[in-house]
Amino acid sequence: MLYHLLYPLKDFFSPLNIFQYITFRSSIAAIMALLISFLLGPVIIRKLKELQIGEEIRDFGPESHLKKKGTPTMGGFIILTAIILPTFLLADLNNPFIEILLISTIWMGLIGFIDDYLKSVKKIKKGLIARYKLSGQILLGMIITFWIYNTPAWDEIRTVTSIPFLKDTVFDFGLFYPLMILLVVTGTSNAVNLTDGLDGLATGLLAISFSVFAVIAYISGRVDFSDYLNIIYLPGAGELTIFSAACVGACLGYLWFNAAPAEVFMGDIGSLSTGAALGTLAILLKKEFLLIIIGGVFVAEAISVILQVGYFRYTKKKYGEPKKLFLMAPFHHHFELKGWPESQVVIRFWIIGLLLALLTIATFKIR
Repeated sequence: MLYHLLYPLKDFFSPLNIFQYITFRSSIAAIMALLISFLLGPVIIRKLKELQIGEEIRDFGPESHLKKKGTPTMGGFIILTAIILPTFLLADLNNPFIEILLISTIWMGLIGFIDDYLKSVKKIKKGLIARYKLSGQILLGMIITFWIYNTPAWDEIRTVTSIPFLKDTVFDFGLFYPLMILLVVTGTSNAVNLTDGLDGLATGLLAISFSVFAVIAYISGRVDFSDYLNIIYLPGAGELTIFSAACVGACLGYLWFNAAPAEVFMGDIGSLSTGAALGTLAILLKKEFLLIIIGGVFVAEAISVILQVGYFRYTKKKYGEPKKLFLMAPFHHHFELKGWPESQVVIRFWIIGLLLALLTIATFKIR
């Protein structure tokens, strides 16, 4: 809104011309998101404590997590507010990239809120029934698909995506593109949700991932940079830098309260919305395959659950007695049960996330 209000006044007051620069608006968005998190965090945490909205610890989880019972949850309100407000104020709201991304983030935030409300307020242990949650994710994927197929910005490149490490090469999903969108949105939101099991783990990894997407969005929206690096040029995609920067600021600000020992947990309202935002960014920037590297830890966490469940069922059917592949899944709990302190698991996973981020940036030159 500030962008739409102040930038047109540049002819009367020349310093306002600075609002044309994406780098300036992105920097302000990150700072604003950080400050919103710092200011809003204590208020939200205090209110959650007053309402006695606390985390319910699973009976079959690590024993060390029992001390976390009652810690305020639904802290995703902090992250969502810190992302959405700067984006509304500083981004071009007529930009289809921004419109789709805001819809995706808010949509999954609402689904996460319903799930958290049922678990933490209504005390329904399973929260929102899985098929309803999945239906909401699929419906969001369908909305994104419809939007992309009916927006001129994607006319020439609608169903294609970049292939990492290959120069001037794209892959065309063709008729299967809608299915790919459903898979990315659903898979990413669930993967982030599964990873959000240790203090600061998902938050730190999200900050790293959104930082990479901020860089990708900026170079994808500039014809000179995208031409030099031989990546798909996406007119208008530069505005996504502002959203991504706000996400980085929001995650870092929230991490102040979520670092061990956590004062608040983000809950599904935070994990599902940020996961959906991450997946939608990959779709809009034509980096669906690259998302596997950027969010490598999230992918590994999700795969560990799939392997655990699959192996459990296979051994039960074949031998009559189920066996586990990991001590516990998602596999960050496996390392906890192996004796690693929680903070050690988190920091080592962050290091892996940073290495994957550097590898992602390197793919633009290693071709």
